[in-house]
Formats: sequence, C-alpha cells, structure tokens
Amino acid sequence: MLILVLGKGKTGSLVAEVARERGHGVRALDINDNSHASALTAPNLAGVDAVIDFTAPEAAVENIRAVLALGGRIVVGTTGWYSHLPELKSKTLKGGALLYGTNFSMGVQKLFRLTVELAKLEGYQFSIDETHHVTKVDAPSGTAITLKEIILGVRPGIDVPIESHRVGDAKGEHVVRATSDCDVLELRHDAQSRRGFALGAVRGAEWLAGKSGVWEFREIFEQL
Repeated sequence: MLILVLGKGKTGSLVAEVARERGHGVRALDINDNSHASALTAPNLAGVDAVIDFTAPEAAVENIRAVLALGGRIVVGTTGWYSHLPELKSKTLKGGALLYGTNFSMGVQKLFRLTVELAKLEGYQFSIDETHHVTKVDAPSGTAITLKEIILGVRPGIDVPIESHRVGDAKGEHVVRATSDCDVLELRHDAQSRRGFALGAVRGAEWLAGKSGVWEFREIFEQL
C-alpha cells in the first residue's frame, strides 16, 4: 500500500514509522505542506491507497472533505470534529471511505467493552478521569466522551462527570470509576507510548483498502 500521513507531530511520525515497518510506502505532509487541505488534489492522491490524519480538529474536517470529494479513503485519529460527522458521512456516497475513532489503541477498545459490563452494576455512581499532554486541544478527550456515552447507553439519564487533566507529555490515561457505599471499582488504561495508537491506525488503513463507506473503529477492530 501507499499511505499518505497527514501530520508530522509525535503520533503522526510514529504512524509513518509503523507503516514503513509493515512494508508500506509512506508519504507525509505537515500543516505547512497542506494548509487548508491545499495539497489534497487528484494528482497528489493518485496511487495513494489510504490517508491517515493525525492533525487538529479544524484541519481534519478540511482534509476529510478533500479526500472524500476525490473518492479516496481516510483514517482519522484526530478528535474534536464530530459535530461535522453527519455532513461528512454523506460525502462517502461518492465512493470514498472514512474510518474514524476516538482511540485506535487495541487496549482502549477492550476498555470500552469492559465499561459496558461495569455500567451494568446496580447501586453505583460512575465517573471518568482522563489525563493527556498539555498541548492536546480538546477537553474532555474523545475517548472520555466515548466512555461516557457507553455508560449512558446502559444507564440513560444518569450523571457521569468527567474530570480532565493536562500534564506534561502524558500519553493518555483514562480511569472509569464506579463508586457505592460499600466499595469502589476502577477500570484503567494508561498508554505507555503512542505506538499503540499508531499501530491501530495503520491496521485500520490496511482494513479499509478497497472499501467504501463509513465505520467507527469500535465497529471493526475485532476484524483486524
């Protein structure tokens, strides 16, 4: 495959590294190379099997629009843009493909599944803590919002507070807490590096090859 990586930050650089390790050809653009999706033209996307975006929310929306308008395939690890999802989903009708997710770590995907089970407990109050690096734009994190949505899917209408922390170069920590008068249960995922996110995104791009449509990573990760 030929993969175009958008974003040369810490995660984007790892995505490029992992893709090369898995035998793929890689091109990479930073925001200066691709201001307002200006580099995402038909000639530049010719031969590209998948685009992987780890940029910023505003840039991601422009990048998705541009790729889908050309019938391309894009994996988006950037969060904070989901209010545009209905509009962007409609653009895949032209034959493009979009795979998005709040977290591409396989461990976090298991955390999502375990949270469903935790939320079934009777007599507990639920809360979420998340910690990320100081330069992360969105708070709470997309992963924390997903965890809250999972709990509310089991227990609609309850209060599930999220506490966000921005500390140093924290890779990403999420704690789901269930508290009762008798005890406290916690589910915790602490990313030791960004490599897990990068690997999940590359495997997602491999899965997306030849497909058209829209998927959330939670829907397909067990197929990888």
